[in-house]
Amino acid sequence: MDPILLIKAALMGVVEGLTEFLPISSTGHLILAGSLLGFTGETAKVFDVAIQTGAMFAVIWQYRVRLLATVRGIRVDPVAQRFATNVLVAFLPAAFFGLLFGGLVKQHLFKPVPVALAFIVGGILILIVERWHHRKYGERDLEGARRARVETVDDMGTLDALKVGFLQCLALIPGTSRSGATIIGAMTLGFSRKCATEFSFYLGIPTLMAAGAYSVWKERAALHLHDAPMFAVGLVVSFFSALLCIRWLIRYISTHDFTWFAWYRIVFGCIVLATAYTGLVDWSA
Repeated sequence: MDPILLIKAALMGVVEGLTEFLPISSTGHLILAGSLLGFTGETAKVFDVAIQTGAMFAVIWQYRVRLLATVRGIRVDPVAQRFATNVLVAFLPAAFFGLLFGGLVKQHLFKPVPVALAFIVGGILILIVERWHHRKYGERDLEGARRARVETVDDMGTLDALKVGFLQCLALIPGTSRSGATIIGAMTLGFSRKCATEFSFYLGIPTLMAAGAYSVWKERAALHLHDAPMFAVGLVVSFFSALLCIRWLIRYISTHDFTWFAWYRIVFGCIVLATAYTGLVDWSA
């Protein structure tokens, strides 16, 4: 296989792994990175979705103790049963609406300019929610300043999970960010920042692995055996870069909020729009 193509696959894997769990939209960054690298086309679109599975394996590895305990206790442990039920309930809305509208969204919105607009709007919403969250739950809701309504994942009810599931559907719009929609959305529901972040990790396991499997199966006719090294490189690189990002984010949210990510989204989105408008960068998708 062309070594340049493998390098592009590795770069896309880095982009996926470093952005999947941050509220800055991995899909949006993959679309923009693909445009810059000339990594486009139907196979590239399948690749972008499939390598999310590598990021999900990073979550599974990071939380393997909790996940294994859930599997072992699913028949007898009420806590394990509630946790598994909540993840399943939260997964269902995105699965339903993704099957219903996924093709339409890809056809019309998987382009750099709509992604940039979503970056900006999402950044503004994060700033608004963070300001509200600080006022309601105390500065950064740290050290028990004021306890959130849902402090840990085990405090969640089924209705809480369903609401987060519907919020995740917003991520069908590229540039919105699945992590951003679930984390920031959950915070508006009274979740602590830590709980919202951890549940977003867990919810990503069935959501993105299902999306990856469905995309590969649906577009299987366009894939060939010689694409396997490209997909393997992307999966491995996304796994390790995502694992680093997860561990960093867990430490980060213990002392920080998401304001910097909001400003990053706004500035980056404005740069993309400005360069597209002036023709400085060809953001063709």
